Amino acid sequence: MFVRKTIFVRSVLAVLACTACAAGFSSQVSAATTLIFSPYKDITVDMNWRNDVMQTAASGTSLPLVGTGSFYTTQEPNLGAVTLSFATGACGSESWAGLSAAAFTSANIGALSNAGLNYVISTGGAGGVFICATPSAFASFIASYYTPQMVGVDFDIESTQTQADIQQLVADVAAVQTQYPNLRFSFTVATLAASDGSYAGINTLGQQVVQAIQASSPALTNYTINLMAMDYGKAASSSCVLVNGACEMGQSAIQAVQNLEHTYGIAPAHIELTPMIGQNNTSGEITTVSDVDTVTSYAITHGLAGLHYWSLDRDTPCSSKKSVSNSCNGVSGSTSLQYTNEFLKDLGR
Repeated sequence: MFVRKTIFVRSVLAVLACTACAAGFSSQVSAATTLIFSPYKDITVDMNWRNDVMQTAASGTSLPLVGTGSFYTTQEPNLGAVTLSFATGACGSESWAGLSAAAFTSANIGALSNAGLNYVISTGGAGGVFICATPSAFASFIASYYTPQMVGVDFDIESTQTQADIQQLVADVAAVQTQYPNLRFSFTVATLAASDGSYAGINTLGQQVVQAIQASSPALTNYTINLMAMDYGKAASSSCVLVNGACEMGQSAIQAVQNLEHTYGIAPAHIELTPMIGQNNTSGEITTVSDVDTVTSYAITHGLAGLHYWSLDRDTPCSSKKSVSNSCNGVSGSTSLQYTNEFLKDLGR
C-alpha cells in the first residue's frame, strides 16, 4: 500500500511537473515569438550600384537580398526582419551612403514589402548623424518608407548629435507614436559592461538619450534602448565580465543590461541587445556561437524587447587573414550563416 501510494504521488508530481514544464515552455516560446530579431544590414556592403539593389554574400555567393532567387528566398526564409543601415542627414533630405532616399526606396522598399520581409529603418551610425527638426517632418520621413512590412525606426546615436538634437528626436517619437502604433522606436547607444560593482555602462551621449527619454515621461511610451554589446575597449572588470583574462562577450552583454536596469530603472521590455558577431574591433573580443546561445536565452527568459547583431554581411568566414571587416567575421573555422542560424534555432524559428 505504501509503495503504491508512493508511486501514485510520484506519478501525480510527474504530471504536475510536466504541466509546469509545458507552461514554462509555452511562455518561453511566446516570449521568443514577440521578441524582434533583425540583424543589421549595412546597405553599402555588396550593394549593386548599377541598380541600387541591396545584395549580400553572407551565404558565400552574392545574391539580391529579396526577390526571385534571392538570399531571403533561397537561404534564410525564416529570417523575419532586417534593420537597414544607415540613413543620415536631415529627415526629408537624408542620404543612404550617397544615394538619395528616393533612389534607395525605389530600388528596395517595394521589393522588401512584396517579399514579406519586415524591416526597420536605421539612422545615424558610427560615422553619421540623423536629425529631424519637427514632428511633422518625422511623420513625413516615416511615410516615405512605410509599407505593412515596416516595423520600426532605429536611431543609432554614436556621433556628434547635440543634446538638442537628441531631445528633438525624442519629442518627434512622442508626437507620432499614436499615429504609427504598430511601429517600434529604438535608440541605439554604446555601452560598457562593468562587472566591478560600479554598474558603469552607457557613455555621455547614451546618458543624454536615456535622460531625454525619461524627461519626456509620460508622453513617450513606445521606445526601447538598444545596447551595442561590443567593443568594450580593454579586458578589465571596469569594462566587461572577465573570464580567463578576456571579455566574455555573452556574459558581458547580460551585464550591460543589468547595469542599465540598475542605474536608470529601465525595464527589460524596453531593452534590446546588439552584439557584434565574431571578431570585434577590440583585439581579444570575440563573440562566439556559444555567446549567441547565452544572449538569446537571457533575452527570452527576461523579456527583452529585441535582439540584433552587427551585421548580416559579416556572417561568413574571411577568405584570408585580415583586420576587422564588414564583409566577414574573422573567426577561423566558422561557416556561412552560422550565427544567423544559431539565433533562429535558439528563437525556435
